[in-house]
Amino acid sequence: MPIAANTGPLILFDGVCNLCNTAVQWVIARDQHATFRFASLQSAAARTAIEERIGADAASRLPDSIVLLDERGLHTRSTAALRIATKLGFPWSLAAIWFVLPRFLRDPVYDFIGKRRYRWFGKKDACMVPSPELRARFLDANEPPTAPRGS
Repeated sequence: MPIAANTGPLILFDGVCNLCNTAVQWVIARDQHATFRFASLQSAAARTAIEERIGADAASRLPDSIVLLDERGLHTRSTAALRIATKLGFPWSLAAIWFVLPRFLRDPVYDFIGKRRYRWFGKKDACMVPSPELRARFLDANEPPTAPRGS
């Protein structure tokens, strides 16, 4: 079965970014029904999932911060973050109110933080390794840790 077709939404994140890793831990702590699956954007599992959904050419144009693959498609930047929050249930689902703002207003705020995330929050030398109890939710759990891009 293709990776992207597996059940549950898939969050792809920058595995070496401290802010992104903290966000993933935040989602896991609030995902009471273990709805989400995860993979670092640096992993082969993420590349495969993206290519299955949108093709290799389009995959190279995705941002390197957060991508959500769900039943409604592929979502990036502020839309990905808001869709993730809405799937976590109350009170996080109240974040849907921000959808009243068009992307061209939401995404610059997201991009402002995204461009500075390494400077503000730092980065790891390798992608995180999930705990034994979370391994089943990480598509890339059996891959060796990946070094950051450009290292």
